[in-house]
Amino acid sequence: MIFAPAPDPLRTERPLFLSRVPAGLPAAAEDHVDGSLDLNEHLIEHREATFFIRVQGQSMTGAGIQDGDLLVVDRALEAADGDIVVAMVDGELTLKRLHKRNGHVRLLPENPCFHPIELADGQELSIWGVATSVVHTLRR
Repeated sequence: MIFAPAPDPLRTERPLFLSRVPAGLPAAAEDHVDGSLDLNEHLIEHREATFFIRVQGQSMTGAGIQDGDLLVVDRALEAADGDIVVAMVDGELTLKRLHKRNGHVRLLPENPCFHPIELADGQELSIWGVATSVVHTLRR
């Protein structure tokens, strides 16, 4: 997995078109820009505690997270049951859905081809952060 710092907010503004693009029948395009969009405002809540990480593997495809996707991960958020987290289990990183029930913690994949990680007594678990957004390329 590759880590990268959160981007400089002065360098991420891009044009924002007023019209929405229909995913159904074609519609006439408007040729003016509504303003600009700073991705930090939409993807990053806690700038100093946010990092990016590249996904490797297929265990989270059911959550819309594909191999090669870029995740926005926030370390300032307290991981809650049901969150998708970057976790360190016995010294190895993994991306899974956090499952907390009756004092037991499991890390669940979102792909039936993978098994949950059942944490046993003595295993070391550290939550590195909560995944808040995923960015994936449509053209590879």
